[in-house]
Amino acid sequence: MSAYLLRRLLLVVPTLFGIILINFALVQFAPGGPVEQMLAELRGEGQTLGRLTGEGGGETRAPTTGPGEGGGGSTYRGARGLDPAIVREIERSFGFDKPAHVRFGEMLAGYLRFDFGRSLFRDRPVWDLVIEKLPVSVSLGLWSTLIIYLISIPLGIRKAVRDGSRFDLWTSAVVLVGYAIPGFLFAVLLVVLFAGGSFVQWFPLRGLASSGAEAWPFWQRALDYAWHITLPTLTLVIGGFAGLTMLTKNSFLEEINKQYVLTARAKGAGEGRVLYGHVFRNAMLIIIAGFPAAFIGILFTGALLVEIIFSLDGLGLLGFEAAIRRDYPVMFGTLYIFTLLGLVMQIVSDFTYTLVDPRIDFEARR
Repeated sequence: MSAYLLRRLLLVVPTLFGIILINFALVQFAPGGPVEQMLAELRGEGQTLGRLTGEGGGETRAPTTGPGEGGGGSTYRGARGLDPAIVREIERSFGFDKPAHVRFGEMLAGYLRFDFGRSLFRDRPVWDLVIEKLPVSVSLGLWSTLIIYLISIPLGIRKAVRDGSRFDLWTSAVVLVGYAIPGFLFAVLLVVLFAGGSFVQWFPLRGLASSGAEAWPFWQRALDYAWHITLPTLTLVIGGFAGLTMLTKNSFLEEINKQYVLTARAKGAGEGRVLYGHVFRNAMLIIIAGFPAAFIGILFTGALLVEIIFSLDGLGLLGFEAAIRRDYPVMFGTLYIFTLLGLVMQIVSDFTYTLVDPRIDFEARR
């Protein structure tokens, strides 16, 4: 197992390099980079003037160069009519006065030290932004994943035991609805019904804490946190429990129909002992071992639109705003972190398989 884990860890490096390289190359051809946006703002065509014009009434200052910016340059038509010296200064301040391969090399050198540069529009280190937003996304993803497992596993087992019954049929209809409707539509529906949309306002619509909650006692802050996170978590649970429920049911059905189950029943073993003493461990192998990957999937994909809809200041909202504003250091920094975590969690999933069932030997695979 150690040799297999070592090979997987070594494969992380070329995989990361390939993903970052492809995305960096694509960005070079994408229109509307930060330089183009700044030039449009200077011509009065943008929505905000950014930091060059002292956003929010602050001091006027040029953007700080960040590693990994792409796109933009004096070829933008909006530069016509502006002093070329101003255009060159904007390009220099954003780091676009250097060739693409030089910027890519500097970006990789920084990433080796976990230095992701500074945000072009927030004037803060990307790493500080990620650390600041990470607890929101982690808490949302963790609670959602735990509740999904607590609901899906008992429900899937029940459906497998009562396969073809009326219970199985109507729960399958519920599962099908949850599987077919995107999670963000459930989020909109919950907002309309319970967050002051058109009916009642039982839950808040923004953030994970009320104003001034920092001064409250711990138990009151915990209740306030639960009150705020209820609708976002419910959205992810409704959208995510369907697949795991059917996976649990099919896994148990496959094991129940195997010969060793028939043998155990023939020897007089009770149904409970057969189900939880023989079937459970084998059927739960793929489900338990898939927990790390499921958590990462909810954390970095499913929570994106949920954070936007409920105005949760997490990684999903940070990435969305960075993409809209073409804040390339934030975009590439979060992409690097997400990819690295995803690859590491895949290795953790493989290791979990061996913990759940020691009979699995990845070294023997060809």
